[in-house]
Amino acid sequence: MKFNHIGIPTTEAFPGEIRLEALKMTVSDHKNNPFGIQWQRYDDDAPYPDMVKKVAHVAFEVDDLAASLQGQTILIEPNSPIKGLVVAFIEVNGAPVELMQVDRELCEEDI
Repeated sequence: MKFNHIGIPTTEAFPGEIRLEALKMTVSDHKNNPFGIQWQRYDDDAPYPDMVKKVAHVAFEVDDLAASLQGQTILIEPNSPIKGLVVAFIEVNGAPVELMQVDRELCEEDI
């Protein structure tokens, strides 16, 4: 696993907001700081578990998402928000963790 970012939910506006309409959320750029801090604000009707919308999560890149999900409590099933990226959320000790499988040859964004 390789650390990618920490997502911190908020209900407040923040500098450098990036709207992700398809995901029903607004985020900050986690690459604009050396610690991978990303602010996240979810729409009221965003289809995610409350734990994901209200509790900070850490995100890790994994080589094999399917293998990494074995035996885990899945909060959000694997999905592909953009080309070349598949993500899922699991619960670990009462906190959400995001697992990301990135195909850098297909992914058009700098993850």
